[in-house]
Amino acid sequence: MTTGHVGRTYQDSTPWWPEPPRPREGAPDVIVVVLDDVGFGSLGCYGSEIATPTMDALAAGGLRYTNFHVTPLCSPTRASLLTGRNHHAVGMSLLSNADSGFPGKRGTVTHRAATIAEVLRDTGYNTYALGKWHLAPMDQTSAIGPYDQWPLGRGFDRYYGFLEGISDQYHPELVQDNHRVEPPRTPEEGYHLTEDLVDRAIACVSDHKSVGPDKPYLLYLAMGAGHAPHQAPEEYLRRYRGRYDEGWDVIRRRRHARQAELGIIPPGTALAPRNDGVRPWSELPEEERAVAARLQEAFAAMMEHTDAHLARLVAHLEHIGTRENTLIVLLSDNGASQEGGALGNTNSIAYENGDAVSHADNHARLDEIGGPRCHGNYPWGWAQAGNTPLKRYKQNTHAGGVRAPLIVSWPGRVPEGGVRTQFHHVIDVTPTILDVVGTGMPGTYRGLAQLPVHGVSMRYTFADGAAPTRRTTQYFEMYGHRAIWHEGWKAVAYHERGTSYDDDRWELYHLDDDFSECHDLAAERPDVLHELIGRWWSEADRYDVFPLDDRNFAERAAKYHSAASPRRRRSFVLYPEMSRIPGGVTPLIYDRSYRIDAEVRLREGDEGVLISQGDVNGGHVLYITGGRLHYEYNHQGTRYRVRGNRLLPPGEHVLSMIFTRTGPLQGVASLAVDGRPDGGKEPLTTARYLIGWQGLVLGRDALSPVSWDYPRGFPFTGTIERVRVELDDDVPDTVHETFD
Repeated sequence: MTTGHVGRTYQDSTPWWPEPPRPREGAPDVIVVVLDDVGFGSLGCYGSEIATPTMDALAAGGLRYTNFHVTPLCSPTRASLLTGRNHHAVGMSLLSNADSGFPGKRGTVTHRAATIAEVLRDTGYNTYALGKWHLAPMDQTSAIGPYDQWPLGRGFDRYYGFLEGISDQYHPELVQDNHRVEPPRTPEEGYHLTEDLVDRAIACVSDHKSVGPDKPYLLYLAMGAGHAPHQAPEEYLRRYRGRYDEGWDVIRRRRHARQAELGIIPPGTALAPRNDGVRPWSELPEEERAVAARLQEAFAAMMEHTDAHLARLVAHLEHIGTRENTLIVLLSDNGASQEGGALGNTNSIAYENGDAVSHADNHARLDEIGGPRCHGNYPWGWAQAGNTPLKRYKQNTHAGGVRAPLIVSWPGRVPEGGVRTQFHHVIDVTPTILDVVGTGMPGTYRGLAQLPVHGVSMRYTFADGAAPTRRTTQYFEMYGHRAIWHEGWKAVAYHERGTSYDDDRWELYHLDDDFSECHDLAAERPDVLHELIGRWWSEADRYDVFPLDDRNFAERAAKYHSAASPRRRRSFVLYPEMSRIPGGVTPLIYDRSYRIDAEVRLREGDEGVLISQGDVNGGHVLYITGGRLHYEYNHQGTRYRVRGNRLLPPGEHVLSMIFTRTGPLQGVASLAVDGRPDGGKEPLTTARYLIGWQGLVLGRDALSPVSWDYPRGFPFTGTIERVRVELDDDVPDTVHETFD
């Protein structure tokens, strides 16, 4: 190729222009839609009664996979999905919320595993990410980064969504590209995150095709649905009123029968027995049934609402004439969630702190379920119904945690209405897309030797539903739960937290004959079981699974930031011009003494929030109203209030809240003005690991409110000079010993 020539002047020089990277002729646009915590039996086209006509239409015009597997948790699945490698091998054993200090447990994706966005961008694609990320370490998500694990740092040209693993659908903590932004509207103005994300998706596609109509794109659309909190507009909630009064036993049997009719499960597939702790619906007291039904109504409404907005995106592709050459891949990241507990849950922070929400508290919030004032999650019975016909749930390595829906739609290239039964895993999605695009994963990327791709392309299944699977082996591990699939056999061990791994009982299933893992052959085929267990240990060693760790992410994160940790920080000086500090970077006030000193200038009548952290689930806020200083600590919905007695005169003041720990998870809060006590002391219960999902701001209580005692946002009308937060070292050793 001629490279031209540079002379002394342009007259004796020959210009040249390097060829930009170009994908192969006809390479498709690619949209990957990731649903969250949506079990195998939760979509209409997988046997559910929930209205999902858009997803059903994609399935009718494409392929449904019934032997597709994921990891048991969200961050690991996303890491595997985007890299084509096993999650431990790239450093994401659990969640990006915690770094356990071991190679497979860093809570981040190594740069030795390039993402599909990085590779496709280098081949000439534009790349867009929308929605849930949950792949950046939570202590790296503030305004100072580092940004190398944010979406733009991992190959995406644009990003709009939330970096955490959970989001209030009415009050999301939004990030656009590399900076934080506020939602464009309020819930009262009709805002919902799902609609916002699809609006942005349509805008990205329109921008792209208006300027570069011949250039393909990758759009990664990671929805909040159906992760808790299950929230949907009132019109969708009303559609499901009374629809689940029959209970989970009836619904699960009905879904099972429908799956058989649809050919989603093989003939004769058994319906797994109730999971441990799931009671027959008929045995529940009437008030418990009312709450459980309402929680499931919210989930169903959220799914239908999501489907309706996906319909807008598909319609837009058809409108602009690009649908025919758009490959759409739709999957869930893991099975339905057990995190609602036996009764269901109206406060997600309580679950993370290891506390149950009482039935009385759940029932008191019956009419708030599904709306902006409630973070609800359904009980175990509905989670198992979501995983029909399978055992167990998200977090587990039984089928209910790892067998997930997968739909592939590509008009004219993928057969219509097909069902594919080959065993595949989420690490196979990126190799499939790269195969379709006509490129591969490089051996070296940005100067770093790359890990080998662990997945295989599924493209061979597009044309031949009878083709034998090209996978032979896949291991699974999460929270000490273990499993391995090999040539149609599966060995799986459920692990009870805090017990010896040597005491775990391994089960054996021949999945070619036992889709729902109901017939344990461990006693009949000890030879096969022994071989599979040995193979699991070998695969675990190969992919950096060790050391086994059954602590939850909150415990791991607390250990990482404990008083003994070199990463501990005790003193913070905050300025009002700062952007929101996300939860993973906020002062760790849990179960310790601390104080807040706000240096302010007041005029007559000034009021508003000085500092707030958290949301409706839990948090704390220091504010002025009626001329007096107030503090509220919201502990998992229980609200403790301290009220000052002194009217605050105009001028400069130091307004303080002092919390003194008096025992495990207990303490007293008091107020002071300019160093003088103001009002009494209020005993309160503190959070163990997490206070609230949302972060910390000065001068307002934006987004989901910590308190209902003041108007929305309640911006401070005076002047904040700075706010100091000082943490004591009285974090009890006994608390941290529970992590070891």
